Amino acid sequence: MSAATKKYKRVTTNSLIEMKHNGEKISMLTAYDYTMAKIVDAAGVDAILVGDSASNVMAGHETTLPITLDQMIYHASSVVRASSRSLVVVDLPFGSYQSDPKTALRSAIRIMKESGAHAIKLEGGLEIKQSVKKILKAGIPVMGHLGLTPQSIYKFGTYTVRAKEEAEAKKLLEDAKLLEKLGCFSIVLEKVPAKLAAKVAEEISIPVIGIGAGAGVDGQVLVTHDMVGMTHEFHPRFLRRYLNLYEDMSNAFKQYSEDVKSKDFPNDTEQY
Repeated sequence: MSAATKKYKRVTTNSLIEMKHNGEKISMLTAYDYTMAKIVDAAGVDAILVGDSASNVMAGHETTLPITLDQMIYHASSVVRASSRSLVVVDLPFGSYQSDPKTALRSAIRIMKESGAHAIKLEGGLEIKQSVKKILKAGIPVMGHLGLTPQSIYKFGTYTVRAKEEAEAKKLLEDAKLLEKLGCFSIVLEKVPAKLAAKVAEEISIPVIGIGAGAGVDGQVLVTHDMVGMTHEFHPRFLRRYLNLYEDMSNAFKQYSEDVKSKDFPNDTEQY
């Protein structure tokens, strides 16, 4: 068996780094609850992101900003209980790390202690350097996040592709190298030009996981509810839908309602 097809009983942060060095692509999906995480984990996905996208997907908020640290810990705890193989990474939510490094460390410790997660993720580069250093010094693995950073949506005012201009692209590359130097085990690049993302992946030794960042990175992450078609209004170029569960589930619910009203359900074999 080649190193590129190594079987991992439990994926760790070191496993992801090893995958990059062996040329094996990394798969990552989101999950926010036990049932979904159980399915994702059993499918052999390398990493599960308990994303602050739960604010949108699970709670119906317009942005990721409203979700709280307590809510993230609740979602993460459910996912950790379901995971026997996947690495579980949890987003630090907006307001839990930006203000000062001590607040960031307290937030990260709470997630690790109360949920049992394996790593945390936070958005930004140079501007959060001290927070990253503080968390890493405590022995907590950190995944970075650059490019489109949804927690800064009101700063940028749009969800369009980031780092298309030379100055922003230069800063993104510098931030990626800084996060690597500080000791982050991986970086997510969201919605940046494919050539730039490939350049970042080539110039740093830690894995770069993309979402809307092209094929030249070390792995891919998608929101599970989007890729299985449970959500249906969202149509970014980078999203591949593998199922159309919105239609399938809607039809099933309608059929159930009809069967109940027509007294077809339950039938003689479906009762005691």
